[in-house]
Amino acid sequence: MFNQYQRLASVLLLFAIIAVAFQTQFFAQRRLKKSPLGEELKLDLLIKGGTVIDGSGSAPIKADIGIRGELIVFIGKSAKSKVTAARTLDVAGMTVAPGFVDPHTHTLEDLSNPKSNSNENYLMQGVTTVVTGNDGDGPVRIAETLEKWEQQGIGTNAALLVGHGSARRQVIGMGDVEPSVEQLAQMKNLIARAMSEGAFGMSTGLFSAPGSFAKTEEVIELAKAVAEKRGIYDTHMRDEGSYSIGLLDSVRETIRIGREAKIPVHISHIKALGTDVWGQSREVVRLIRQARARGISVTANQYPYAASGTNIAAALVPRWAEAGGNAQLLERIKDPNVRPRLLVEMEANLKRRNGAEAILITRARDQQMVGKTLGALARQWKKTPVEAALDIVIAGGAGIASFNMSESDIKYFMKQNFVMTGSDGSAGHPRKYGTFPRKLREYVFEKKLITLPFAIRISSALTAENFRIPERGRLLVGYFADVIVFDSKTVADRATYEQPEIPAVGMKYVFVNGKTAVDDGKYTGILAGRPLRGKWSIERASKIYP
Repeated sequence: MFNQYQRLASVLLLFAIIAVAFQTQFFAQRRLKKSPLGEELKLDLLIKGGTVIDGSGSAPIKADIGIRGELIVFIGKSAKSKVTAARTLDVAGMTVAPGFVDPHTHTLEDLSNPKSNSNENYLMQGVTTVVTGNDGDGPVRIAETLEKWEQQGIGTNAALLVGHGSARRQVIGMGDVEPSVEQLAQMKNLIARAMSEGAFGMSTGLFSAPGSFAKTEEVIELAKAVAEKRGIYDTHMRDEGSYSIGLLDSVRETIRIGREAKIPVHISHIKALGTDVWGQSREVVRLIRQARARGISVTANQYPYAASGTNIAAALVPRWAEAGGNAQLLERIKDPNVRPRLLVEMEANLKRRNGAEAILITRARDQQMVGKTLGALARQWKKTPVEAALDIVIAGGAGIASFNMSESDIKYFMKQNFVMTGSDGSAGHPRKYGTFPRKLREYVFEKKLITLPFAIRISSALTAENFRIPERGRLLVGYFADVIVFDSKTVADRATYEQPEIPAVGMKYVFVNGKTAVDDGKYTGILAGRPLRGKWSIERASKIYP
């Protein structure tokens, strides 16, 4: 009987995939309004002479790209076709590719602030679409955020995830408690409403409070509400090292959520964090490939840096001490009966993080701390590193770069065809300004770990496909004209841990929805991005594309 249900489910899934493919092509063709056969094709922009890498993983080809309005309407040899253009760019010697799609950014506040809504630092990397609301912190009221973005404008396209942690805080607070039946139903309703308003999925941050207080069963029940709307489950796993259940069991937990909720699962910033788990990348990949072979959709993203970025409390303070929120944490720090236990457990966490010299302060209220290691501050203050860390928490906390990954694990994850490029961009870390060009410069052109077509695919189409962002991430006729042109000789990251906000170089042109966002290597100031909405449907598409 079970096998019969499996076969039926497989048939229904196949029909659904065919229907979505037909629907996408149908509306793309409706929008194109092609000129009659033999007539001249008029373009707003012709990009000619470049080497085209279309995002599929296929080998590069020599072709011209024609854009009209917001769409790609021509791919081929313009000299052999009846094509005219208002503007023609000769990009001989350069690479033409789909705009990059970043599955994990912390751009929610940036895009909602008129002073930073351009996302210029991402445009200069060639990123034309960002996903935000990761780590369980996405908004619950999705419609409000999308409407605000529409009104004020945004520089890149942007998709939202509803946050499990946000829903939990709203219903339960910061307590280390299980939800009642009523509370679980309330959270489920919040998640379902967010999906209906346009979220592409749900994110969790099971490592940090309050997500860390949620049992697997709670997450599965909420993920089911997302699965009903064809969303994705995106997670900062419960443990990326040896803090609690361990890296491998966290991967197993993620796979279980996917299996029982019947939902695609996506592991954010996949890594083996800390010397305790260095070398486990191979077993992680084996578990994921095993799950994928069983029909569970498991993917991941990764940034090409050896240091993670977080805050000092999340890195060192045990989760039990955060129960009830920051006020109660501060009380526990000052309690002479609790402080000794805190110091012992923080010492163990510091060891997991590779020691005090591996923790660099990247942002803090006291700017004199920025750029110094925790070890240096401890020596300056004549305290142990964990005592110095508690003083920093009491003073308002600090952002850190934590050097805790091995290059061999980074490389092994990067070579996997299910691991996308993602910045996890945060203030004070160079990944917010350099992730995508860094992967090209260091791992494609210099170390030759991966090929350029592979790097382009895992930075564009693979993300759009798995996050179900329609008609983006590929260079195809009928797709939105999110197109980048870069010079393989000069494209590079320039941001460092000492100077993390230096823009990348080498992106000659960046087009977002057919509009020129970067022209001759300079940002034009245009806000050409769109707030994207999930829950794609024929009914909704017909309203947008009459």
